[in-house]
Amino acid sequence: MGGHSKEMKLFDLQGNLHHTVSITCKGLYLCMYNKQVAYSDIKSKAVKRLSVTGTEATMFTTGDWFPRGITSTSSGNLLVCLDKDGVSKVVRYSSTGTVLQEIQYDSHCQPLYKEATYITENINGDIIVTDWKKNAVIVVDELGIFRYSYVGRDNYFVVSSVATDSDGQVIVTDYGGNRIHMLDIGGQFLRYVIPEGGVKRPRAICILGNGEMLVGRNLDGVAKRIRYLKE
Repeated sequence: MGGHSKEMKLFDLQGNLHHTVSITCKGLYLCMYNKQVAYSDIKSKAVKRLSVTGTEATMFTTGDWFPRGITSTSSGNLLVCLDKDGVSKVVRYSSTGTVLQEIQYDSHCQPLYKEATYITENINGDIIVTDWKKNAVIVVDELGIFRYSYVGRDNYFVVSSVATDSDGQVIVTDYGGNRIHMLDIGGQFLRYVIPEGGVKRPRAICILGNGEMLVGRNLDGVAKRIRYLKE
């Protein structure tokens, strides 16, 4: 787990801390890649990795662009949200930093993103991004062609992060509404996930499997384990 500190921490699913590693940047955006932690170093404009022994290394740099959300893909690449001077795009990289794909405009040559922040890939290849300036979930297919967007169901909605599960369901954290939204693979709203005791200011999210998710609360740094599907 990462956050606003310059540390990565390894916990088990019971919440026991096993290991802490110091890194050279804040660990806000990270993913697992080839059994290592890959993460964005915004200040250095680089994607870095942390080996199982805790060694930090630069995988590749992102030029003039600031990297944010990052995710690994089923094809073995990395998708990274990039931002520069108020312009956002998504780039698919190989492990060595070769640019394989850039996603920035729709079919009318209009920008898809204003502030691409978190990103994930769905089981059908869809690329799902939360855009903090548009306050929306923006979804394109694996070719970068726009599929749909989701802007919540009321004025309390403030989009934060996104994940998908093995059924292709899209799970979105709602920072303003203190809720978690569940969509089907086509972007249709299914239901809210509101656990016992609520979830205040949810931000990062990951799927644990077996119908469970882990949600990070922004204000106090607590990660909450939530069952969202019946056994």
